[in-house]
Amino acid sequence: MPRKFLKRHMPDHNQIREHRHIRMFGSLLNEPNLWHLNRRSAAGAFAVGLFCAFVPIPFQMVLAATLAILFRVNLPISVALVWITNPLTMAPIFYFAYRMGAWLLGQPVQAELTLPTMEQFWNGLNSIWGPLLLGSFILSSVSAICGYLLIRGLWRLYVVRQWRNKRLRSRTR
Repeated sequence: MPRKFLKRHMPDHNQIREHRHIRMFGSLLNEPNLWHLNRRSAAGAFAVGLFCAFVPIPFQMVLAATLAILFRVNLPISVALVWITNPLTMAPIFYFAYRMGAWLLGQPVQAELTLPTMEQFWNGLNSIWGPLLLGSFILSSVSAICGYLLIRGLWRLYVVRQWRNKRLRSRTR
């Protein structure tokens, strides 16, 4: 069952509660739905985690934890999925988001491979901020919806298969 697989690979919830960034939520972490694994909590956690992963802000884990608590979905899965955008993948993902946003806004892509001065950096940031935010929002939303639907579908498919196998085994006895 997907629950067994996920439980085997998830850290202990007491260990997560003591994490320095998560500890600030205090008694809100006592909500049992944050630690349960079922179709609703896992799918919701994938949606929250994938949405937060593509938001171009620092401390995405805190945002994911906040949304997981707000929506009462599995906290460890939500926070873990944020690491899709890690130091190795962040640049290509946000560059893709910027290009998508620029394309949707009809703006030319501004890409320079030189090391800018701080003034050039801030001026360049002002010109790419709009397309980056739009592209990131679309990427976040689409990946959250797709992740949610995929987990719900896969979980349902697995349960239906288990029911069929159980019926077949009981008929052969």
